Amino acid sequence: MSIPLVQSYRIGRYILEQKLKGNRRYPLVLMLEPLFQCNLACAGCGKIDYPQDILRKRVSVDEALAAVDECGAPVVSIPGGEPLIHKEMPQIVRGIVERKKFVYLCTNALLLEQKIDDYEPSPYLTFSIHLDGNRERHDESVCREGVFDKAIAAIRTARERGFRVTANCTLYAGEDPDDVADFFDYAMTLGIEGMMISPGYSYEHAPRQDVFMGRRKSKELFREIFRRGRSRRSKWRFNQSSLFMDFLAGNQSFQCTPWSNPTYNIFGWQKPCYLLVDEGYAASFEELMTTTDWDRYGTGINPKCDNCMAHCGYEGSAVEGMLARPLQALRVFLFGPDLDGEMAPELPVLHGGRGGGVAIPIDRIGRTERDGS
Repeated sequence: MSIPLVQSYRIGRYILEQKLKGNRRYPLVLMLEPLFQCNLACAGCGKIDYPQDILRKRVSVDEALAAVDECGAPVVSIPGGEPLIHKEMPQIVRGIVERKKFVYLCTNALLLEQKIDDYEPSPYLTFSIHLDGNRERHDESVCREGVFDKAIAAIRTARERGFRVTANCTLYAGEDPDDVADFFDYAMTLGIEGMMISPGYSYEHAPRQDVFMGRRKSKELFREIFRRGRSRRSKWRFNQSSLFMDFLAGNQSFQCTPWSNPTYNIFGWQKPCYLLVDEGYAASFEELMTTTDWDRYGTGINPKCDNCMAHCGYEGSAVEGMLARPLQALRVFLFGPDLDGEMAPELPVLHGGRGGGVAIPIDRIGRTERDGS
């Protein structure tokens, strides 16, 4: 893993404080979504399907920082849309850094070289650059030629200026494991801290629906990718927990923890998570936590959640799994995921295809067939 020690310490201390307070549900990462407008129209994106009057709206600096304070999470991820379009983004980032929160500014990098002088390097600021594979694959994913080359140039500029940089890689149907492994090898030569990887979520509003994978296909793909990395003895760095990587490889039967990555955007606090956009909004973080019917969501509970393996739903689950079974997490960290054994069983389907259903108890989080827990 590639998360800096000071960041790991601060997050670990925060989690311990939550546990000592007896908080069952607490945020780890605030998904601060300041706008929906973007300068790309990616095939797998379900975030830009709004009329122009909505796309022109922005979360103000005061609103953004109030959400950061209200939520209290130690990490703030700023997705979009394309955040660099927001004229007040430098002020928002500066305010978050002043609060000593770790902010990941997610961007397709088309505007980064133009805007980079508006930001100052800091251990609390990371540019998270969207890269979905090698040149051909990435440009196909974002539906525009030349974007890969601009992103690579922006990464090099940001690194030369002393910024922390990671890559955000989303994988879709039709991926070739050899090509992905080649891309991971190449990404490590760019000087980035690490990569965040995830299968694409099947947004209902995405322009194309044939780009998404089911859960079994996703797990098989990640096993094949990891197998290539192991055979090559590649030194891939990921800024994700070891048990989340184990989950991607099919070795964990995690239930999602949507409250661990709450979302604030132009409509307010989005229920229940960053990925479900039609479930309603709350006026405050407290209202989000207390009025959201969390038992209506999750794999096997709601059909909208069944194929989701995204980090914003399951990284928090992996953290809970690490706390429950630290030795297993350490083993995966040291030796990597099991790539040959039987996959952990899927959670039972309870919704009958209509949504809602019966909740999976919290003690099912991180349960696997192999460890007998």
